[in-house]
Amino acid sequence: MAPHRNYIRRILDEELDELMAALPAIAIEGAKGVGKTETASKRSRTVRELDESPQLEALAADPARILTDEPPVLIDEWQRLPEIWDRVRRAVDSGIEPGRLLLTGSASPAQPGTHSGAGRIVSVHMRPMSLAERHPGVPRIGLGALLEGGKPDLHGTSKFDLGEYTDEILASGFPGLRHLEGRGLRAQLEGYMRRIVDRDFPELGLTPRNPMALKRWMTAYAAATSTITSWEKIRDAASDGSQGPPAKSTAIPYREVLERLWVLDPVPGWKPGRSSLGRLTLAPKHHLVDPALAASLLGATRGSLLAGESFGPRIPRDGTLLGSLFESLVTQSVRTYCQSAEARIGHLRTYAGRQEVDLIAERADGRVVAIEVKLAASVNDRDVRHIKWLRDEIGEDFLDGIVVTTGTEAYRRSDGIGVIPALLLGP
Repeated sequence: MAPHRNYIRRILDEELDELMAALPAIAIEGAKGVGKTETASKRSRTVRELDESPQLEALAADPARILTDEPPVLIDEWQRLPEIWDRVRRAVDSGIEPGRLLLTGSASPAQPGTHSGAGRIVSVHMRPMSLAERHPGVPRIGLGALLEGGKPDLHGTSKFDLGEYTDEILASGFPGLRHLEGRGLRAQLEGYMRRIVDRDFPELGLTPRNPMALKRWMTAYAAATSTITSWEKIRDAASDGSQGPPAKSTAIPYREVLERLWVLDPVPGWKPGRSSLGRLTLAPKHHLVDPALAASLLGATRGSLLAGESFGPRIPRDGTLLGSLFESLVTQSVRTYCQSAEARIGHLRTYAGRQEVDLIAERADGRVVAIEVKLAASVNDRDVRHIKWLRDEIGEDFLDGIVVTTGTEAYRRSDGIGVIPALLLGP
């Protein structure tokens, strides 16, 4: 069933079109507020909202009704009734038709039923709106085309400048917040994080004994955006001066719950499957699900970011806080484009840190597009040296290399490396 006429399509919709035509049960996962329920409900004739007590109680009493409801059936916030996962799995085993059941969830249960659902329920991840979704209609250079190889010509002009990218960082990719600005937007972002502490943690079985210590830890994590800072250094940075940092036994559960809520969205270290690059660090590069949350936690404003100021706990980083948040904005978008192209994403850093590539988009066959992110309008030889090093190291497995910038023009350099304004990159 296609989304309603007034619905603004998300990139994930194309993936869902293909999956629902072939598969009986699909789970859409992701943090609260990314648009899962809106996207799924537009495709459904029956909606079971399990965050509503009457519907939760009715389905708990008679789970089989999902097979008598008019399909497609959406089971929203399914993790509130974990046994429904096994009910859906058994329904798939019984041979229900494609496109019958949709599940959405904003937290992953510690034990999602007695079976993982592998081979029966296909999970897809939804994130906040990418730049391409926030500004539809702009002619774009597709990451999917770059992953096909052939180094296509790059053309296009972006209307954005540094100030407008800063505005996008602060504006958030949560669909329900896109109409807000100023004090109202700041209040909603602060409220989002407060609800995590006050409601989501207790619902997942962990009530913070010291909510302020949890907020300090989240603020320290926000300060580590786009870095590979160790978990110990993040924990140390969460000290308030009068007290020490949270104990390791406390900080680890913080991280685990935030990961289950998909609020933490780190990029894993990339390790090539077919080439040897010596010792690579596999430490994750830290990102929150939306850079606006990081900016909110750190108290950053448009003026302070453009002035090059930093806030919050001291975490070592290369460049400014605005540079880290811009990389996070680009990463948020690239992850959505990679998913559309059925590509994996990672970051590359050699053990000694001599070579780094911000993002690696990898096809299933191991061939890659290397992506650097630069908070600048122009690109020089130094900016592409690590991409060129990777090209020399992995040979034919290197499909393309690009630098994503805040500039206005898309083009290819004489060395073959592409330069693409962030607004012009798409799926």
